[in-house]
Amino acid sequence: MSNEKQSKILKEMRGVVVSDAMDKTIVVSVTTFKTHPKYKKKYKSSKKYKVHDEENVGKVGDEVRFVSSKPMSKDKSFVLVAK
Repeated sequence: MSNEKQSKILKEMRGVVVSDAMDKTIVVSVTTFKTHPKYKKKYKSSKKYKVHDEENVGKVGDEVRFVSSKPMSKDKSFVLVAK
């Protein structure tokens, strides 16, 4: 049981920084392609995530990688891994 607890599944995602106005927080937009269930056409869908950026290194336009973590606030539950 303890091994299962230690090996957490961290969801890693990539996206583009769209805002860096907050202190230690960046907003990252992640774009994915989805397929319509009936018409089978692929379409682009995007979602924004608030990501914890301890050193404030992320700037608008940068492509970044981030992983899930325990919630730090109401909206922020991801941590920046690499720029």
